[in-house]
Amino acid sequence: MSRILNVIKITTLCVLVLIVVLFVVWALLSPGKIRTYSEPDSLSEKFVMDVNGAPNGFFINSKNIDNPVLLFVSSGPGTDDYVFTDIYKDMQLEDYYTVVYWDYRYMGIAYDRNADASVITLENLLDDAYTVTEYLKERFEQDKIYIMGFSGGTHIALREAERHPENYIAYIGMAQCVTDSTDNDTLIYNFMKEVFTERGQNGKLKRLEASVDHLENGEVRCKDWYAYVCLLHDAGGGTIRNKSEFEGIAWPVITCRCYTVSEKLGYIPAMKMYRTTPLSKELDNFDYRSTITHLDIPAYFISGAYDYNCPWELVQEYCDGLDAPDKAFYKVSDSAHSPLWENAKDSMEIMKQIREMTENG
Repeated sequence: MSRILNVIKITTLCVLVLIVVLFVVWALLSPGKIRTYSEPDSLSEKFVMDVNGAPNGFFINSKNIDNPVLLFVSSGPGTDDYVFTDIYKDMQLEDYYTVVYWDYRYMGIAYDRNADASVITLENLLDDAYTVTEYLKERFEQDKIYIMGFSGGTHIALREAERHPENYIAYIGMAQCVTDSTDNDTLIYNFMKEVFTERGQNGKLKRLEASVDHLENGEVRCKDWYAYVCLLHDAGGGTIRNKSEFEGIAWPVITCRCYTVSEKLGYIPAMKMYRTTPLSKELDNFDYRSTITHLDIPAYFISGAYDYNCPWELVQEYCDGLDAPDKAFYKVSDSAHSPLWENAKDSMEIMKQIREMTENG
């Protein structure tokens, strides 16, 4: 009996040592460093700065600081996206822009566990966007900059572009949020039903039916968004095409080098905190097809051909109906919700074209 106990103790100790070793390796592989360049006029910065009384985080990448500034408004809202730039090496947006990835108040590297979630309101974030824009214009000596929203970040970027068009050369929406109406839910449902039917995945079809209410007009209403999105990842239309939530979101966070260990440990709590803010309720029942129908600046929309998190059909419809000096919709092949990283070659060509079309306008 004592021999068995000794074996258990030794085994337990070995497991604990292995856990410690793995944690140390993980920490060593997480230096918190971002991309750097050999070009003499390049820039690589990562910092947290007070904006209107709250910490905001910034990652800045540029191979030439004379390039036009692109303010990249993170997704979620409340999700840092630089981790994808860290993982997907082919994405080189800094070839054409001075890219400023913005972690708005208390999210990403600006997370503070003692943050007052009540100050995370739409009005405060729009005020922050204005302040950040003014800071960037002054710092880089540019009269106007580009503003680009990704997914949940399009709520902030689109509204700011409407509110202060004088600050921006153009608006760029990637995976644009258009509406949370049954139009949105039904497109997602039809996509998943077709995929699961073709695969013969009856179990997932049952889960899909359990996640929606069928309406008299033939549309559906989602009952549990997070269960719905989990199924969407299974169907191949989620964050990264044909990757699970863990593969598409969690693994990039775990393995990225741009975050320190402590910053990684704050990543998920920051995301969860944003679901409890006034902002979360303020963004309910939106439909930009009726509330933001005009922009005074050019507007360009980029969607993945398999994006059903923000269905590309709705984005194209929104672009078609928007009144703007210039506009275009781009559907990127071989990608779902994150075309900038999933198909970097095509996305970089689109972003290059947008700069060429607008920089002399």
